Amino acid sequence: MTTAPWSGGTDPARHRLPEGSVDCHHHIYDTRFAYHPDADFRPPDATVRQYLQLRERLGVSRSVVVQPSSYGTDNACLGEALAAFGEQARGVAVIDDATPVAELRRLHALGVRGIRFNFARPAGAGIDRMQALAAKVADLGWHVQVHALGRDYPALETHLAALPVALVIDHMGRIPHPDALAHPAWPVLRRLVDRGRTWIKLSGLNHDSRDAAYADAGELLKSWIAAAPQRMLWGTDWPHVSVIANPDKALPDDARIQDLIHDWMKDAPTRRKIFVDNPCELYGFARP
Repeated sequence: MTTAPWSGGTDPARHRLPEGSVDCHHHIYDTRFAYHPDADFRPPDATVRQYLQLRERLGVSRSVVVQPSSYGTDNACLGEALAAFGEQARGVAVIDDATPVAELRRLHALGVRGIRFNFARPAGAGIDRMQALAAKVADLGWHVQVHALGRDYPALETHLAALPVALVIDHMGRIPHPDALAHPAWPVLRRLVDRGRTWIKLSGLNHDSRDAAYADAGELLKSWIAAAPQRMLWGTDWPHVSVIANPDKALPDDARIQDLIHDWMKDAPTRRKIFVDNPCELYGFARP
C-alpha cells in the first residue's frame, strides 16, 4: 500500500490513468517561505516531495501547481516548486499591478501559464483589476483562473465574459448541492463555457457535497462532462487546505475520488480527453 501526506486512505487507485495524465489543480506549501502578513490560513508543509508521493499513489505523471492565497502575490514558493518539477509541471500565479513584466517572463520560463483570482478566500487583486491584469498577460498566452462561490457567479458574469484571454473555473463552479442544475450559477457558467473559451475544473468534490459518497457532486460532474467534455479538466485539490483547517473533517481519499471520476467518465475517449488532451491544449504540455 502507498500512503501520501494530507490524503485520506492508503490504497492506490484501482484504475490506471491514460499515459500523460495531468492533475490540473494542487498547491504547494513550504514554511521556508513566509506567508503573507494578512493570510488567514497558514498551513503546515505540503511540499514537492510530499506531493510526489501522492502522484505515485495515483499514477499521475504531470501536474499544475496553483499559487495559494496564503502567499498573496509572492510567487517564490511556486517558482521553486516549478523548478523542482521541471517539464512535468505548469503553474498558475497570483499577481497585481506592481508585478513587473520581467517577473512575468521569468515565471513563464518556469512554466506559469495563468493568473488566479480567489474571491472565495481573497488574495491579490480584486475584480476591478481583472481586465487590466488579463490584458497584461495576454501576450504571454496565459489564462485567468477564478475561484468563487456559486452564489457569486451571476454578479461576475459580465466581467468574465469580457476577458481578453481564456478562463478557467475552479471546483466545478462551487455550485451548492442538492439541485445544482437549478442554481442560478449553472446557466451563467454554461453560457461562459458555450462561448468556447472557458474551462471547468472537475475538482474539489468535498467542498460542497452533502453526501459521503459524493453522489450529488457526481451528478454535477457528469452534467459538466455531458455539456462540454472538450472543456473539462481534472484536479485533486491536494493538500485539501479547507479540511486541514478543520480538524473535525476527514481528509478526502484522493485515490477513491479519482476512481469515482474515472467511472463517471464512462468511456476511454472521454478519459483521454479530460485527463490528457485538454490539459495539453490549455497548459502546453507535450502530447504523449
